[in-house]
Amino acid sequence: MQPSWARSGSVSDDPANERYSTGMAFLLWLSCVFGLCGLHRFYLGKTGTGILYMLTFGLFGVGQIVDLLRMRTLVADENLKHQALQALAEKRAIAGGSSPLLSLPPARRSAEIRVELTRAASRRGGRLSVAQAVLETGIDFAQIEAELDDMAKSGYVDIESGESGGVVYVWSGLS
Repeated sequence: MQPSWARSGSVSDDPANERYSTGMAFLLWLSCVFGLCGLHRFYLGKTGTGILYMLTFGLFGVGQIVDLLRMRTLVADENLKHQALQALAEKRAIAGGSSPLLSLPPARRSAEIRVELTRAASRRGGRLSVAQAVLETGIDFAQIEAELDDMAKSGYVDIESGESGGVVYVWSGLS
């Protein structure tokens, strides 16, 4: 049996859908021992923070330690984003390049998306991240984030910090 740190961080059981490996991320994290902090961030596609970590020795070591404790979640989140983008590309290819929701009039489109987001949150215990919403709806990140932010401003949902440090939208009536 593999140790927990070497297991994949993906929510999927299909290794073909995983772009990032938790084991590889841990190995790259270890490069900080040789003064190369942040390589794991470059691996996970986080170039900006990778550069920051290299210039500040992993935010003076604090960021490196935090990432060590959160590594499985960091990898799982990036794999989830990758899967969401794949699902979106597949839906667009099937729909001939556009989603049926995107062809609706703007007012109706927003209402339809909000209903779809609420259903997705209901299936997930009233909590939904942007990546999960994209995966559930097949709508692009920018549009989903805009709808969720509008729902939060209107008081329909609350915003919390998730385990991975990302934003989680919470429907209080569904939890």
